[in-house]
Amino acid sequence: MKIFHISDLHIGKQLNYYSLKENQKDIFRQIIEMMREHKPDVLIIAGDIFDKSMPSGESYTLFDEFLNDVSKLTPAVPVCLIAGNHDSPERLNYASTFLERHQIYISVMPPQKEEEHLKKIVFEDEFGAVNIYLLPFTKPGYVRNLFKDQDIPDYETAVRLLIEREEIDRSQRNVIVSHQFYQSQGWETATCDSEQVLLSVGGLDRIDISVLKDFDYAALGHLHGPQKIKENHIRYSGSPLKYSVSEEKHKKSVSMITFGEKGKEAVIELLPLCPMQDIRRVRGSLEDILESNSEERIQDFVSVTVTDEAEPYRMKEQLREKYEYLLEIRVDNARTRERLSFSEEEMKKMTPFEAFVSFYEDMNKVPLSDEEEKLMSKVFDELMEETQ
Repeated sequence: MKIFHISDLHIGKQLNYYSLKENQKDIFRQIIEMMREHKPDVLIIAGDIFDKSMPSGESYTLFDEFLNDVSKLTPAVPVCLIAGNHDSPERLNYASTFLERHQIYISVMPPQKEEEHLKKIVFEDEFGAVNIYLLPFTKPGYVRNLFKDQDIPDYETAVRLLIEREEIDRSQRNVIVSHQFYQSQGWETATCDSEQVLLSVGGLDRIDISVLKDFDYAALGHLHGPQKIKENHIRYSGSPLKYSVSEEKHKKSVSMITFGEKGKEAVIELLPLCPMQDIRRVRGSLEDILESNSEERIQDFVSVTVTDEAEPYRMKEQLREKYEYLLEIRVDNARTRERLSFSEEEMKKMTPFEAFVSFYEDMNKVPLSDEEEKLMSKVFDELMEETQ
């Protein structure tokens, strides 16, 4: 059995107000072409279908066109997808009963009642059953009513209890589709700026991969860089496009997993994707940057760092004339490094509450009101008490 694994489509995403619609259409076209060539038995989409919980009509249309293109493939390719932390469960679940009749299987919430279980889709090949379990993005609060007699202090406990409840038959081949932040002790997980890091006290969102021990493959979403988490069969496919400057070095791809008989390690191949527009950094003096011979990449999304000690005349205007898709302009020289060093020293002396007040004022350009400051001071005091 052959599986295509993708995730984190983030349909509707913008880069500094630049639309990525055409980029996403082109990357979906590439995925369809790969499916036409390699003929997978199933397509897995591991969450974050949309970039916002309230997608635009244009975003719905783009995803509808992609699913329609998948449905036209022969032989037919079933689709298994889950909700990620960016998705609205209610909106993603719309028409799911109808879609299931067309072999598009959607799961948007974990079980919350005794009679509910993880959605399980069973496929057959010459070696028997392959069971695909759909575990959408899960918070502890989602499942506390299901496990009323259990303490669920963190994400790992919630996911572990859900999986244990399924009583997975390990004599068969099992796949889980999940959208969470998985880690392993002694293993460095690569993250980037474009991922929405969950704000949790003490890393409560982190889940150890030991909870996935019953599965022959874990099709993960949430992290944008394609990577395994210690074990080769526990894998983030990564996003199909770069969604921030921090992803500049990523090699985007589709994960193709080929299963043989039970007990035999699956073959995993990364099929490279090629974006219409890349994201890259450019660094140097303004003169060198403007004179650089990079006309073939002039349409890329560009982050520029200017190293001149004195700010050049009309710097922003000149850079915008050269680069149509300019994401940001940074200045790195002795003066800015001194200012940054001073700011870091000041931050080290701040309490968490003082750091929040400074951050709020930087982001909103106005200070907290007296009433807001009192409220937030109380919140931080309560948080500090809980963590002690």
